[in-house]
Amino acid sequence: MIVGAFRQSKKSLDTVNGVDEDEDKFDFFGEPETAETVEQGWRRPQLQSLRARSGDGGRGRRTPPPGVVGIARLAGFVTVVIAAVVALVTGLGACQGARDNYAAYLREVRALAQSSNRVGAQLASDLRSSSLKRSDLARRLQDLAGQEQQAYGQAQQIRPPGPLRQLHGELLATLALRATGLANLGQALARAESSKNAAVSVGDALAAQAQLLTTSDVVWNDLYRMPVALQLRQRGVIGLVVPQSRFVSSPDLVAGPAFVRLVQRLASVTSGSAAPVLKAGASGAAVTIWQRQLNRWLRTQPGQQLLPVDGAYGALTDTATKALQQAAGITADGIVGPTTRQALTHQLAHSK
Repeated sequence: MIVGAFRQSKKSLDTVNGVDEDEDKFDFFGEPETAETVEQGWRRPQLQSLRARSGDGGRGRRTPPPGVVGIARLAGFVTVVIAAVVALVTGLGACQGARDNYAAYLREVRALAQSSNRVGAQLASDLRSSSLKRSDLARRLQDLAGQEQQAYGQAQQIRPPGPLRQLHGELLATLALRATGLANLGQALARAESSKNAAVSVGDALAAQAQLLTTSDVVWNDLYRMPVALQLRQRGVIGLVVPQSRFVSSPDLVAGPAFVRLVQRLASVTSGSAAPVLKAGASGAAVTIWQRQLNRWLRTQPGQQLLPVDGAYGALTDTATKALQQAAGITADGIVGPTTRQALTHQLAHSK
């Protein structure tokens, strides 16, 4: 009777705790006492039901041990960081490789630009020269055209980066214009009439051919250099400079009036070279012209007395001629030939 009352109270308690009597398979009073258990004083251990222990309605879901969630989150964060670092390093490597390609290309372009600039400087020197004959200048122009043609061939061998391939064609166009312009100048000068009366027409023809040279500077700067610099900025390539190339140092040098003066000067040199050889005892118009030319030089020399322009090659003219030859570093024999006449032209240009 006491046992039955105790069981009834326990059942009420289990109902309150949410434990069903049928599910508690290991209840303390699950079996009646037997004589054997009484004699041995043994009791079956009381075990909690699986549902009570699991706390999830008997489905067996387990709560992760403390710290496992934190470790998993840390591992995920480390994985993300490593992936970001790998992507960054890979991206930086790709950017550096692209920059190296652009730098190597621009180094080759710079060498071409410097070579072409030297040809342009030589052209300016030849056009200003007062000692070159017309045939000599025409031959020099053809030689310079050959150098630009060689530079064009070298430019064709350059392999620009993909985004610059189309713009590289403008560089080729620049060099082609320069080679063509120089060759046309040389041909026009070689075919031109060597008289002073034709100086204007010949000068205009030369100026028209020289327009190819000035145009080449525009193509290089506006159609090649500036667009290439823009492409580099758009792709984030910094620290690289696109080389400049200016072939014509001064537009006035290749203008019509400058070529007219050039043709006139070449005509004077040509006629002078065909003048008769003069020496002491000579007379005539050729001596008069020589005395006037000598006086132009004597005016630039301190302490020198001007010659009387009388057409007679006397002692004063001979002395002045030898003084000129000594100043020019040639044989001072008083004989006026092509070498002495060119020396006078050079000395006058140097004095100015």
